[in-house]
Amino acid sequence: MLIGVVGKPNTGKSTFFKAATLAEVTIASYPFTTIKANEGIGFVKKECPDKELKLECKPNHGFCLNNQRFIPVKLLDVAGLVPGAHQGKGLGNKFLDDLRQADVLIHIVDASGTTDAEGKATQDYDPCQDILFLEEELDKWFYGIISEKWKTLTRKMQVEGKKPTEELAIQFSGLKINENMIKQAIYNQNLNENFAKWSDEQLFSFVSEMRKISKPIIIAANKIDLPTSKQNIKKLKTNFSHLIVIPCSAESELALREAARDNLIEYVPGNNDFKVIGKVNEKQIKALEFVKNKILKENSSTGTGVQDCLNTAVFNLLKYIVAYPVENENHYTDKNNNILPDAKLMPPGSRAIDLAFAIHTDIGKKFVAAMDARTKKRLSREYELKDNDIIRIMTK
Repeated sequence: MLIGVVGKPNTGKSTFFKAATLAEVTIASYPFTTIKANEGIGFVKKECPDKELKLECKPNHGFCLNNQRFIPVKLLDVAGLVPGAHQGKGLGNKFLDDLRQADVLIHIVDASGTTDAEGKATQDYDPCQDILFLEEELDKWFYGIISEKWKTLTRKMQVEGKKPTEELAIQFSGLKINENMIKQAIYNQNLNENFAKWSDEQLFSFVSEMRKISKPIIIAANKIDLPTSKQNIKKLKTNFSHLIVIPCSAESELALREAARDNLIEYVPGNNDFKVIGKVNEKQIKALEFVKNKILKENSSTGTGVQDCLNTAVFNLLKYIVAYPVENENHYTDKNNNILPDAKLMPPGSRAIDLAFAIHTDIGKKFVAAMDARTKKRLSREYELKDNDIIRIMTK
């Protein structure tokens, strides 16, 4: 699972990344602060089954707070994108190449309208333009990659008689595109599989549709603490009703997570409140009160928006589920007696055998059957996993 954090320079992109991961990154108010992509681990949040089981889990990876399980995901903060990036403008080529393996993109947009198309300070800029140009740049990048091979590829398929969708999936697997995505794009655009007869316009529409399917986007409307943001967010939601737009204050989330790390407050990421538990000075009190009253209370359903962006990307856009593999179905433990030790993010439609391979290749190869730890019912390799399943894998 790889989440790409994208956007033009100076929108709060690296602040969002640092808030989500607490990784050390350079944050500054000038374009191209991020030159080399930052990689880090963030977490999606889900209610842990330990509450239902009346047990206390002990995760091998991630952590659990107040029965909320935080499951690790990889985040990539890439260099800022500017118009013309697909032609190499700014750090465009580097930016785009870093995104090849991303499963989903979080587009950080400056909802305040105080930065122009290149990330420079301004006033009354329309943030809707940022969404349009980013999608255009991604489409042109995809088109550039695919079109340069297209004629050779279609001739090869005609001569060798290979199935077109299979051959395309092989050619473009480096963009994390599979055959089902290709078929879906063809269907959505009402195209036929005789690729050699497609016009340039049809090829571009196919490429654009494939980009939307393989690199879905969620909008983090950042800087909600600024007075111009509220009206701009309404505009974003109206003009881009097909996209998910989440109001966000990455700076507030970073402040809360750093305060929690330093034991000044108790805070569960994604919640709309916190509790002061440490000694805070007057400046810190003022800052925390601002976050509580102006950010958390006014956005009670999403909090600062950072955690909500991650959760929405993984569980709503990609529709992933969580499965908990165990070795002892009676006590819900592994061999070291850790309760619910692992939480695996699995794509929709995953089967018991897929979970076995996700645990380890050898376990997948030695798979015999699975067991539902709750019901103690034996399951076949083709059993389709349900969200929050607790599963024991039996091997040879």
